[in-house]
Amino acid sequence: MALRHVIGLDHVVVAVRDLDAAAAGWQALGFTVSPRGTHSAHMGSGNYTIMFGEDYLELLGVLVPTPHNAPMRAFLDGREGLERAAFTTDDAAAGVAELQARGIAATGPIAFGRPVTLPGGGEAEARFNVFQWPLDARPGGLRIFACEHLTRENVWIPALQSHANAVSRILRVEVLATAPAGAAASMAQLLDRRATADPDGAQRVPTGSGRADLVFLDRTTLAARHPGQSLAGLPEEGAAVLVLGTADPAATAAALGLMPDAPLFVPATRANGVALRFLPA
Repeated sequence: MALRHVIGLDHVVVAVRDLDAAAAGWQALGFTVSPRGTHSAHMGSGNYTIMFGEDYLELLGVLVPTPHNAPMRAFLDGREGLERAAFTTDDAAAGVAELQARGIAATGPIAFGRPVTLPGGGEAEARFNVFQWPLDARPGGLRIFACEHLTRENVWIPALQSHANAVSRILRVEVLATAPAGAAASMAQLLDRRATADPDGAQRVPTGSGRADLVFLDRTTLAARHPGQSLAGLPEEGAAVLVLGTADPAATAAALGLMPDAPLFVPATRANGVALRFLPA
């Protein structure tokens, strides 16, 4: 039985060392990037968001070391990249209780917020409750948590959802794993979902509600999925490729500076440690 209070992929977190430089780099790829946000003091972090239809991408950096951001600091000691995946929850407190009732040592909820500069002027506040799966529950090296949006209107701002590269959603997250079947089985157990095999042997875990899937695969399979593309800058284990849906591949190619018939792919060396693949959606 699927978890009642975990709905599907909400957003992915790309941990970066220089927030402003990262935002400029993603803008150069045709993304509309939100104004910079600063989280509540106990979080010690700041962010930029890239908003799509029902999901989004977060560029997250450490501003002040705190106990909460210690795991991300440890990650950044090694590399930048897609460090976490967040799932939507409709009730963070109920979500924690649901996991704990199943013997999973979830923690939270933690409440926090950040000011939001509105496109037309003025300021609002985005507020959230989050809970986390245990820190050692990291299938394929991917940490997971859940986010309850208390002020969705201050996050999904229409002016921020239109991108020159025409991206409209996250289709899947491809995660490198030394043992893909085992990693997928572990993630499926944490989410109370069922892993299935793709034709190429990659292992797919749906997150629910038509949101993006998590796909676990080895390096050989990843290379076969993206033939001729550079895999430089990708980890041995961890989230490697973010597959994004575009409503207009020609606009995507133009925004990326590619020929219209070229594969729509950005190597990890240009996107803070995560490769980007664009497919029609």
